[in-house]
Amino acid sequence: MNATPATATFTLGASGEDPMTVRRLGFGAMRITGPGIWGDPADLDVARSVLRQSIDLGVNFIDTADSYGPEVSERLIREALHPYTDVLIATKGGLTRQGPDQWAPVGRPEYLRQCVHMSLRRLGLDRIDLWQLHRIDPAVPAEDQFGVINDMVNEGLIRHVGLSEVSVDDVIAASEFLDVVSVQNLYNVSNRQSEKLVNYATEHGIGFIPWFPLGNRALVAEDGPLGATAQRLGCTPGQVALAWLLQHSPVMLPIPGTGSLAHLTENCDAANVELDDEARATLAHISD
Repeated sequence: MNATPATATFTLGASGEDPMTVRRLGFGAMRITGPGIWGDPADLDVARSVLRQSIDLGVNFIDTADSYGPEVSERLIREALHPYTDVLIATKGGLTRQGPDQWAPVGRPEYLRQCVHMSLRRLGLDRIDLWQLHRIDPAVPAEDQFGVINDMVNEGLIRHVGLSEVSVDDVIAASEFLDVVSVQNLYNVSNRQSEKLVNYATEHGIGFIPWFPLGNRALVAEDGPLGATAQRLGCTPGQVALAWLLQHSPVMLPIPGTGSLAHLTENCDAANVELDDEARATLAHISD
């Protein structure tokens, strides 16, 4: 990278007519809900404070979904941050909830249209800056899903479109209907199963939003595989994990989530961690 992580930005839709530039280290608003990503968080005031503090710390890219809660995350974002000033609220639709930790895709065009309209209402928006299809529903023709999304772009309900948990082939297929500006897949320093998609996104200037960017607790434990590197660099293992993502590709947009003010500050400070050659060599061999 030419720019340091602390100052680096990324422009979504840079090749189009309506680009949006964000700071590359964002905030994922999944964890401001209850256990199992179900219901309200234990302390609503703390959840709102975390959202406000993320903005104070320089975050201007917040990622959420209608299924987080469900509806809870979007509602809290509006309560804490509306009206939105210089912040991009990205949301997702197409996953339904049947209970804690239960998720099922529904990609019927009429349902996806409902998802967008309800997110607009909850977030207090006239247009969603980045709306992402949370999953491609295998029970519905993909072209029907992409087609209705394109219709909503043309109607002015959606500004930019992203996809979640997809392959390179999925992105190519969707691109026949849509200008795909971002993809969001499971990815972190120890789980690189989406490396082919990272490479494709990097080559084509598509934002890559890695969910679960900190991996499991064992990965970021003090005595875990990142511990020695963190100690040598004077930071935490979690900061090493986030710094690796930022420095792995210029299109990487990590969105670490938390319901804790302390963890929020730690995560945001990762933007100032610079990995040296020794650290990169060590991390190159870490995998599940």
